[in-house]
Amino acid sequence: MKLLMDTHVALWLFNDHENLSQTAKSYLLDEKNELHISIASAWEIAIKHSLGKLTEFPSGVKLFLMELYSCPIAIVGIYPEHIEIVEELPFIHRDPFDRLIIATAIYEDMSILTGDENIHKYDVNCVW
Repeated sequence: MKLLMDTHVALWLFNDHENLSQTAKSYLLDEKNELHISIASAWEIAIKHSLGKLTEFPSGVKLFLMELYSCPIAIVGIYPEHIEIVEELPFIHRDPFDRLIIATAIYEDMSILTGDENIHKYDVNCVW
């Protein structure tokens, strides 16, 4: 299964956070799954860190990217087709990063690994 990780899933994975569900852990550990993350997640972390809202990575996005590079997680870029889908999404969720993650999953035919209930309300496959 092609999985697109939501930003909080990557943060929780790198910190072995207790909120990471057992089901999510099993998806992350299953070598048959392809793990992906949007570059939008790194962008989100950079913004949150600069605002002082991210304590999990005191070194900010640089440490986050180093963690990504050390794992079998593919970074997905942002493409015009993703942006076109963002424009068509209903405004169930107003977070621009989450909306881009949803659009990316739709276009790239991926399931989103997320605990965010708002994302689960979209017409996209989510696992948690």
